Amino acid sequence: MSARAFLDTNILIYLYSESDADKRQAAYETLDRYQCVTSLQALNEACNTWFKKYSWNGIKIREHLDNIELVCDEIVPVSRNTLNTAISLKDRYSYSYYDCLMLASALESNSSIIFTEDMSNGQVINGTLTITNPFA
Repeated sequence: MSARAFLDTNILIYLYSESDADKRQAAYETLDRYQCVTSLQALNEACNTWFKKYSWNGIKIREHLDNIELVCDEIVPVSRNTLNTAISLKDRYSYSYYDCLMLASALESNSSIIFTEDMSNGQVINGTLTITNPFA
């Protein structure tokens, strides 16, 4: 079975990019090669980007959310435990709080990889989670 990989918001955004075909292709290849997971936080951030940056309407956004739910094996919630883990990660790794919240969700989902372009490519978090930039 393929590795369990957590998708950060930017990967979800690039799945529907009309202006960056290379990143869209890399995002789709990630879906094909891994057992993918994301979080409600990532979905919320994606919705905000689609509303603000792309001026999409609710119907189009709901359609894309439905598609993401079909291709992701799990959408993990954000719990109080997730917040506590994020705070500890913030103290240890000094990423932004919201990046640490994403890392905490990835750790809680037992992912071995987090795909993102926002953090240090190749860094290992808590000895189990490798940050990977699929566009590098």
